[in-house]
Amino acid sequence: MQVKLNVIVGAIVTMAAFAVSAQDAVVKIGHVAPMSGPQAHYGKDNENGARMAVDDLNAKGVMIDGKKVKLELMAEDDAADPKQGTAVATKLCDAKVNGVVGHLNSGTTIPASKVYNGCGLPMVTGAATNPTLTQQGFKNVFRIIANDNALGAGLALHAANNLKLKKVAIIDDRTAYGQGIAEVFKKTAQARGMEVVAEEYTNDKATDFMAILTAIKGKNPDAIFFGGMDTQGGPMLRQMEQLGMNNVKYFGGDGICTVKLAENAGGAKTLANVICAQGGASIDKMPGGKAWKARYDAKFPGQFQVYSPYTYDAVGLIVDAMQRAKSSDPKVYGPALFTADYKGVTSVIQFEGDGELKNPAMTLYVYKDGKLAPLN
Repeated sequence: MQVKLNVIVGAIVTMAAFAVSAQDAVVKIGHVAPMSGPQAHYGKDNENGARMAVDDLNAKGVMIDGKKVKLELMAEDDAADPKQGTAVATKLCDAKVNGVVGHLNSGTTIPASKVYNGCGLPMVTGAATNPTLTQQGFKNVFRIIANDNALGAGLALHAANNLKLKKVAIIDDRTAYGQGIAEVFKKTAQARGMEVVAEEYTNDKATDFMAILTAIKGKNPDAIFFGGMDTQGGPMLRQMEQLGMNNVKYFGGDGICTVKLAENAGGAKTLANVICAQGGASIDKMPGGKAWKARYDAKFPGQFQVYSPYTYDAVGLIVDAMQRAKSSDPKVYGPALFTADYKGVTSVIQFEGDGELKNPAMTLYVYKDGKLAPLN
């Protein structure tokens, strides 16, 4: 009887030990983006990319320091709101996730990065492009996409050098992203001899731009630059058509450079005047872009927007650093991100000392027959 009891007790102890071991083997990756509100289509696309990476890595089997681990995605909604962004960042710190992919908007990412810095949690964004993010001196912040300095300047140079435009009006949505990229465009355009004939402001909830556009129309610009998102860009293009501004070029950064812009523009002819920029190569020119996109579309039909290849790579990048550092502890693997040489879907990812991507690509796009088409 005693022997049998010992066997039972031993089995219970073994099972308990196995349960603890299994629990310890879980590596949590946080993901944050707007999953509600007018920018939810961006957020869903981003989450899809991160989730696809987690599924792919789990299917292959992830080993860290000789031990098999299971990745789990802890997805959170910041609703593109800075206050909610910091609240979610605090939640992820308290939950002791092992790394963070996100956020999407610069206006949420910058304040959230301070929270992550405070708890020593590495974060990788493939969407937030305001240069201020990596200028704060934090050693836990990384960006794997070109920033607004590249996007805003590239668009202005195209307007001045290639299209020979002379007069431009500028609108921004007063967010960190919108203001930042508009300011870079303005400075570069002026340095190239373009005249800024009007500067107007809106917000990221607005839908009526008739007053702003009417004021701009009176200045006869060759182009409008909009610093903002496709949620505002689409209605703005419709209203430009209503005002007869059919010959005015329309520039914008990655915030408007989406499949959704065409839908939001509702068939407006002015969509053909759009020239926008994304940080990174076009899908067809990414090292693994075509094959990855085919798998994404099969898994998440009709949901692709812009940044999901980058959130996919961000997960892989974090896991790669863990494997090289032989630890999922943020304080141990965090410094290994600076020595990354990660062959991702989007590019070979290496970092400058401030966490910016080395040699970032940039692609200009237009809309042909209502579909995004790369210019370069």
